[in-house]
Amino acid sequence: MTAATIVPTRLRQYARLGLAALAIGAFSAFSPPTYARGPEGIADVAEKVIDAVVNISTSQTVEAKGGGSNTMPQLPPGSPFEEFFDDFFKNRKGPGGGSKGGENSQPRKTNSLGSGFIIDTSGVVVTNNHVIADADEINVILNDGTKIKAELVGVDKKTDLAVLKFKPPKPLVSVKFGDSDKLRLGDWVVAIGNPFSLGGTVTAGIVSAKNRDISSGPYDSYIQTDAAINRGNSGGPLFNLEGDVIGVNTLIISPSGGSIGIGFAVPSKTVAGVVDQLRQFGELRRGWLGVRIQSVTDEIAESLNIKPARGALVAGVDDKGPAKPAGIEPGDVVVKFDGKDVKDPKDLSRVVADTAVGKEVDVVIIRKGEEQTKKVTLGRLQDPEKVQAAVKTDEPPPEKLVTQKALGLDLAVLNKDLRTRYKIKDSVKGVVVTNVDANSDAAEKRLSAGDVIVEVAQEAVSSGADIQKRIDQLKKDGKKSALLLVSNGDGELRFVALSVQ
Repeated sequence: MTAATIVPTRLRQYARLGLAALAIGAFSAFSPPTYARGPEGIADVAEKVIDAVVNISTSQTVEAKGGGSNTMPQLPPGSPFEEFFDDFFKNRKGPGGGSKGGENSQPRKTNSLGSGFIIDTSGVVVTNNHVIADADEINVILNDGTKIKAELVGVDKKTDLAVLKFKPPKPLVSVKFGDSDKLRLGDWVVAIGNPFSLGGTVTAGIVSAKNRDISSGPYDSYIQTDAAINRGNSGGPLFNLEGDVIGVNTLIISPSGGSIGIGFAVPSKTVAGVVDQLRQFGELRRGWLGVRIQSVTDEIAESLNIKPARGALVAGVDDKGPAKPAGIEPGDVVVKFDGKDVKDPKDLSRVVADTAVGKEVDVVIIRKGEEQTKKVTLGRLQDPEKVQAAVKTDEPPPEKLVTQKALGLDLAVLNKDLRTRYKIKDSVKGVVVTNVDANSDAAEKRLSAGDVIVEVAQEAVSSGADIQKRIDQLKKDGKKSALLLVSNGDGELRFVALSVQ
């Protein structure tokens, strides 16, 4: 890899690992430099918890396809075995890199290694979902080398966590979760795991950052550490100096696949809640507010009289969601949820997901510059259903199109022809965009033909003349931008602020 890459830290065991020990010596006429030392307690932590850290070994039998052809087996996108097959087929012997004599016609077993830790002496283990994903067989290997078959209790793909269960062959050592919220930047932490199949490896470092969002999932809030984390460390624990688990090592950023001192761990506050639900239900039951949200930009904040820009802007409200009967509307900005401040949409997503289904909470919103409190009883978040393709129909002869220009947009009144052309649902009301000036602010904000302007400055519009009237008024009021509520053909809403200068 030539560029820095976010890498799940599971080790794929498809080739024998070659390790070279390098002896580094230096001759100097000067006295050696003094290096910073870690705290004395690291050895005590390692000794206390090492027997609770386990290796996770998985295997999967992959059926060959093609009966001797040179084509790579078709795998699901993101499969942990894509890398294995990519390397395998590139390095095969024979003309064009293919095998001879149909060598790939036989099923193949692939193996991988990761890490985990025991949280209950009855044999309950926590690890990463990507460590055990798609495995036919899962084994837990204790620190003394004992290997036991494990069964899957449950997984949560959105936080990349999994819980396993095995029957203990002897008394076990377990560890408990600490409070990741109490971590401070610079606190010392200890990682223990199975990097490159070197089980029982202890590394130490500090907390480099908290609440890190690397856009790997909807609930990103990682602990960043410079403790050495490598492939095979996935699912292993990150300890504080009291020997409590304050994170699960999950990802690294690396140009080479090895540690460069940028690793990420799921904080224990998140892990503990997920693990409790997986043990109790075998699945996650997340809270659901029933709104679509977006960021509050400086332009949007100016349009809504919010200073400073903060919170999560409600772009749409589900008709069957909990927010609807509570009186939350598009254009509201959520600034506090259940007593917790909401600085941005990610904050709201995380706190809602972590809140118990059925709990009644106070939601503080800003509407037209004033704070209001709404009481909402949370529902349960369901996996989104696949949207069915629209049925094609014969289009009647088009009506003559009359448009009006404003804000770099060509605008038209919605009619049957335009609904058919742009596949706009009957429930969507407003003014349709038929063209966008490529050099306009609207083009920069990614408006496109087929978008429907529902409101301007939080007032409904039904024609280009309505829009122009609102823009003229905003200019008279000294406003720099116009806040548009925009819908796509399916009725999904978003707010866009366009310059009126």
